[in-house]
Amino acid sequence: MKRFISTIVLATVLVLGCSKEDASAEDNNQNSAPNKNLNRQATGSSANDLLSDSTFKSMVIELVYVEGFEPSQTAVDNFISFLTNRTFKPNGITVEKRSIPSPGKDSFTIEEIADIEREARTKYNTDTEIAVWALFIDGKSANDSENSVTLGSAYWNTSFVIYQETVQNLSNSPLEPNRSVLETTVINHELGHILGLTDLGSDMQEDHEDAEHPKHCNVEECLMYWSAETGAGIANMAGMNSAPQLDAFCLADLKANGGK
Repeated sequence: MKRFISTIVLATVLVLGCSKEDASAEDNNQNSAPNKNLNRQATGSSANDLLSDSTFKSMVIELVYVEGFEPSQTAVDNFISFLTNRTFKPNGITVEKRSIPSPGKDSFTIEEIADIEREARTKYNTDTEIAVWALFIDGKSANDSENSVTLGSAYWNTSFVIYQETVQNLSNSPLEPNRSVLETTVINHELGHILGLTDLGSDMQEDHEDAEHPKHCNVEECLMYWSAETGAGIANMAGMNSAPQLDAFCLADLKANGGK
């Protein structure tokens, strides 16, 4: 049986300047341009804003996929359930889903992924709504090798990418997991990173970071365990009907940072 090893890549991309245009006080039809820099910060730095309702009362998910690489509706539903169960957003969480043409590349660096976002993203934070960008790309990570593949990367404070072609290649075949289960696992794992896990913006209430695999939980059954997406993890998921859950340590961290 083929063995695949995947790694979670956390990348903080250089923040680029973006001018903010002030609307004329006399022109009620013209709104201020969004400050895009607010959505281009370090991974985990907006954990409290995502988890709590102290500033943002609602959340919008801009879910963008390359044509032919749409995630399953089950995985999207599980993603929203995960957010609903962990965050306080009294005015609701909405998903705006759309497709984009293929960039026409076989692999992508994280900077190239960020460039796609800069070009295609339309939703940014407002005064009371926080925006999340989720990209499902055709192609693999440029970090992949014969022994290692990347399924997803959280790279800004409200941004993550799923290498959907790789996910599809590792699912729905004998001895491989159900696709929606694998999709849910990878999506929720990356979401966990932008929610500040592990010790990435949501402080640990008790020490549970894996010393050999920083920013991951040391509890094997936890969603945030480093090997949740390794070859062994994928093989073990073959008979699973649902994705791994957060353990008590990770749940305590989220609650302490304003979440449920």
